[in-house]
Amino acid sequence: MRIAELSRTTGVSTATIKYYVREGLLPPGERTHANQVDYGPAHARRLRLVRALIEIGGLSITDAARVLEVLDEGEHSTWESVGKAQYTLDRRRAVTPGDDPAARAAVEALLARRGWRVQADSPARDTLIEVCATLHRLGHDDFVAALDGYADAVERIAAVDVAVVARQPSLEQTVESVIVGTVLGDTLLAALRRLAQEHLSRDALA
Repeated sequence: MRIAELSRTTGVSTATIKYYVREGLLPPGERTHANQVDYGPAHARRLRLVRALIEIGGLSITDAARVLEVLDEGEHSTWESVGKAQYTLDRRRAVTPGDDPAARAAVEALLARRGWRVQADSPARDTLIEVCATLHRLGHDDFVAALDGYADAVERIAAVDVAVVARQPSLEQTVESVIVGTVLGDTLLAALRRLAQEHLSRDALA
């Protein structure tokens, strides 16, 4: 299909499509003549993914490009590719934890109690440490004390995530599933959490 048809199919302007190609978010089409480039269904699929990452997931162009690089590499094992995609996504909003031994100890104790095996350079670990430290500084240690309750719920959610990802038929689709599930899944879970809070608070706080 020509770029005009790709634009009509996906709802993305031709100018934006050309911009995504220049930025490496979308592979270039196949040049069939001096002034004609053809695009296929794979371009439409990638374009929809790019739009979802940027418009719904809130990723910047730079972050989206980094994440899509992982999808395009295809040179690692499935587990390594999934981990690389996850860490790339996590690092876009990771924080460097400050010097709060109590917060670090709380997180390390949680991981040990639950038997969660995570890499030493996990950006999510650092983020959790800093969140716990911030809660302590704000005087809301009750949230830190509730970590195990949160972990119970999150582990069940993670099991659903992993089951969905494991059903994908190819490495590319597996990594894409992780990207979509992380970026859009975080938004989905936040929305579900707000709905559940609204429902439960009606009786608890009325």
